[in-house]
Amino acid sequence: MDSAVAAPPTSVPATLRKLYFLRFAFAAAWAALLLTTTDALGPLSTTLLLVYPLFDVAAAVVDVRSAKENGGPATPLYANIAISTLTVPALALATTSGIPAVLRVWGAWAVAAGVTQLVAGAVRRGLGGQWPMIVSGAISTLAGISFVTQAGADDPSLGSLAGYAFLGGVFFLASAVRLTRRARELA
Repeated sequence: MDSAVAAPPTSVPATLRKLYFLRFAFAAAWAALLLTTTDALGPLSTTLLLVYPLFDVAAAVVDVRSAKENGGPATPLYANIAISTLTVPALALATTSGIPAVLRVWGAWAVAAGVTQLVAGAVRRGLGGQWPMIVSGAISTLAGISFVTQAGADDPSLGSLAGYAFLGGVFFLASAVRLTRRARELA
């Protein structure tokens, strides 16, 4: 991992602000769609479950490019790409076994991705707007443990995943707003 904290930039990367706004919009739409299919694994819910980590990979790739262009640390982002990429086939397999298996895989992903997000936010805190990412990473880690626990419930549901995604999106929105304010201050 990059051990140095990102130095305050002379300008906040516009790509990062736009990416965070996009991640909020995606999470909100994804959560709304998943809420329509929380009690069964069908074609729509399975597709949504696989699309979410794929979107995470794509967003992390954009984030890595932005970090490299602006001299920022990218190691935690590479870890996120690997974790989310491995999650896709694990989720595909889990969807064939039922909602409890999905919750276990999603939980493991939430823990690993949460720790990675926490580290990435801490390393990049010099950019500004990263405290919501740090808090979100910590919450994701705790939520992941909760999903694994929910897998053993009498009537497990995918509903908690929708709430998790939406809350994560809200944290991206908060970071985007903070980065927008920082950009105005630096202008």
